[in-house]
Amino acid sequence: MQIAVIGVGYVGLVTAAVFADLGNEVIAVDVNAEKVRGLKEGKMPFYEPGLEEMVTRNCADGRLDFTSDTAQAVRQSEVIFICVDTPPAEDGSTDLSHVEAAARAIAQAMNGHKVIVNKSTVPVGTGDLVGRILEENKPPGASFDVVSNPEFLREGSAIADSLQPDRIVIGASKPQAAMKLLELYAPLERQMLICDVESAELIKYASNAFLAAKISFINSVAELCEKVGADVAQVVKGMGADHRIGSEFLYPGLGFGGSCFPKDTVSLLRVAQQHGCDFGLLEAALEVNRRRAPSFVERMKQALGTLEGKRIGLLGLSFKPDTDDLREAKSLEVISLLLSEGASLRVYDPVAMEKAKALLRDSVVFCDTPYEVAEGCDALAIITEWREFKQLNLERIRGLMKQPIIFDGRNIYPPERMARLGLRYISVGRPNPP
Repeated sequence: MQIAVIGVGYVGLVTAAVFADLGNEVIAVDVNAEKVRGLKEGKMPFYEPGLEEMVTRNCADGRLDFTSDTAQAVRQSEVIFICVDTPPAEDGSTDLSHVEAAARAIAQAMNGHKVIVNKSTVPVGTGDLVGRILEENKPPGASFDVVSNPEFLREGSAIADSLQPDRIVIGASKPQAAMKLLELYAPLERQMLICDVESAELIKYASNAFLAAKISFINSVAELCEKVGADVAQVVKGMGADHRIGSEFLYPGLGFGGSCFPKDTVSLLRVAQQHGCDFGLLEAALEVNRRRAPSFVERMKQALGTLEGKRIGLLGLSFKPDTDDLREAKSLEVISLLLSEGASLRVYDPVAMEKAKALLRDSVVFCDTPYEVAEGCDALAIITEWREFKQLNLERIRGLMKQPIIFDGRNIYPPERMARLGLRYISVGRPNPP
């Protein structure tokens, strides 16, 4: 099948690479000519395990190409995916200006019947909006169907999520449009849900908001555990054993970040408010998440007496492992709070250092290894649960530090082991051995 993908951000580039790998002819479009040029040279605009190899292979085999010419891509394609950015507006609602611009550009280039697929995360009603723009701007004789096909990719595992999805949601108003997507996804042999466009649009937001609320719930439980001397790890184990609950996303820690959960939860809340629905549960989930970084820093302050003049080492900057994404990263919140308290900071991340340098510049010291971070520190803080941090030589870390105190925002170490090593270890929702 001949496919165009409009937008080569995270979702667009992964989508284009995977469809090409399944044997389709894919042309990916972006208005940023420099990004297109870099992709043609094999330079990825972000880090995602396995993506560079997949893009390189399919470009070499002639199934994947990149361009800034939207009209050319539309004319030669049967199915056109809109995968542009949908950032939050000032009030937290979704800014659809990029979607609208993409729809207009597609309409003006249409040369027959096209299936236009919204894959960007958009609020309910966007399918109708895209349809109106297409109708108003298309040339005589051109026709279209608008389909909603939300993505459920997790950064760090996007390739696996694309090839082995839990479900594929296809929202369409006409059976023939749904069949085109069914044909496209058939090689994956995964569960497909066919529904109306509005339901498909809402499924994405409802899914992310539910997971965000689940994380906030267990973080509230962790706060209670700290007050009463319970162990949140045991609570999670007991809760997760109930198949009605499950252990996925019962991760106590610094809260949720990234490009999806915060943005999508606020957007769903705004949509609910616009339609007169009281969705206080989402407001509470967001409030719990807002408290996580300040609470973590306050515990550091209590343990150290003061943060003024203290040298603090931070391990992990990206919002989660296996990505260099710093959007809504808890590290940035923690860094801002620590700097405001007068601490000096040393930081390290396996892949997000260059992006962090562009944001933080001279406000922190960037180090080449975790051991360099620990040197002379009054305390060390685990911010992102990268695998390499779980295998650190902690005896060496202890010897490098001025004070052997570790604050673990992700609970990656067993407290008993840390006590045996002579480290003062303060984690989330777990008793701290003497």
